[in-house]
Amino acid sequence: MPTIVVPLKLAENHDEHNPEHAAAWIAGLPALAAGFLDRWNLRPDGEPAHGYVALVLPVLREDGTPAALKLQPVDEERAGEPVALRAWGGRGAVRLLEDDPATGTLLLERLDAARSLDDVPDAEAALLALTGLLAQLHTASVPGGLRHLGDVVREMLDAVPEALESLVDAEERRLLAGWAEVVREVAGEPGDRLLHWDLHYENVLAPLPDALPGRGPWVAIDPVPLVGDPAFDLMPAFDNRWDDLVATGDVERAVRRRFDLMTDVLSLERGRAARWTVARALQNSLWTVEDGGSRLEEEQVAVVRALAPYV
Repeated sequence: MPTIVVPLKLAENHDEHNPEHAAAWIAGLPALAAGFLDRWNLRPDGEPAHGYVALVLPVLREDGTPAALKLQPVDEERAGEPVALRAWGGRGAVRLLEDDPATGTLLLERLDAARSLDDVPDAEAALLALTGLLAQLHTASVPGGLRHLGDVVREMLDAVPEALESLVDAEERRLLAGWAEVVREVAGEPGDRLLHWDLHYENVLAPLPDALPGRGPWVAIDPVPLVGDPAFDLMPAFDNRWDDLVATGDVERAVRRRFDLMTDVLSLERGRAARWTVARALQNSLWTVEDGGSRLEEEQVAVVRALAPYV
């Protein structure tokens, strides 16, 4: 069994994400991987890859089927991933083959990591593909045991006063306070659909060429499941592939075009959808402040400004 070498960047990410436990988790990762290779009768089949906190090993199952072993810490954010993947059952999302709740380890269908929606040259085609996946994911039956948007929103609004003190620009403090007021308008109706919460273009991969018949051309990965309003899933389609918007010469118009297309396909009421998108801008900005930032990100401000006519 080859020794698993932990990528340096992954170790650095853990130092930043969870410094208290990073060293111990990274040190134990090779043994954890070896244990699951043995437990699930897997053979390594390529170089390891990683996201921000997960190590992903391409493997072959006992019958030769390609798969991906995903090793990640257990925390509130990732505990719901196997729950949601089972609910989706491969419809629009990567298939879950095995999981171990005690360690957060997942065995997943192998996808083509070299082909993501981020690489599709036609920005509108990429947006339509992403939106079609959201339409599939939002129709699944909602399992128990997942976080709810109502709880997340209450935590967000509680964090606003402290965040306002951290912003150095008076106009940005006014903007953030205004976004919080918009969120309060919809906070009482947080919705009840199964959300992905992080469906940006790099989190959509193509199946392998020999995938099962009937598999769609694109598959969602890395959900951070949440139960709530489907409009809360829109923002990653706006603030990712930002250069495409800038290249149009009119960012606000381009944002509104994406928003109009997505709300049409998903049959969302635009006023409500705009407010929940403001909620994502608020959440993203609170995270920026939590990470030590003192200014709002220009993408968040631009998206909210573009959607102001709908709010």
